[in-house]
Amino acid sequence: MAHRIIQPEGWLPAKGYANGVLSKDGHLYVGGQIGWTAQQVFEAHDFIGQMRQALMNIREVVEAAGGTPEDITRLTWYVTDKKEYLAAQADVGRAYREVMGRHFPAMAMVVVAGLVEDEARVEIEATAHIAQA
Repeated sequence: MAHRIIQPEGWLPAKGYANGVLSKDGHLYVGGQIGWTAQQVFEAHDFIGQMRQALMNIREVVEAAGGTPEDITRLTWYVTDKKEYLAAQADVGRAYREVMGRHFPAMAMVVVAGLVEDEARVEIEATAHIAQA
């Protein structure tokens, strides 16, 4: 098999997409993660809370594939409110470091008109490279 689907234990199944796809050469592609829990429930309704949850979701997918946050090579952020993001910069940095540590991969941010889940304020996708034994 050329690749393996990554689904963290205990998560509700993704509908119409994979949370992660690990290629045999160790490239992990993490589908866009939003600020809901493994049970697909929004516990946070603010940007920082949803951002923290989306990053925790990414971390869980990476760890389910056998990696660590340091294996993440790229993050692409999609935010619905540029002003809200900019106003929260100190909190963004603090929450990011709490979840990801001091590892800063290549990143891009895109402001979008909306996301598929109406309650979502941010969606983040990731790429990682996990060394294969």
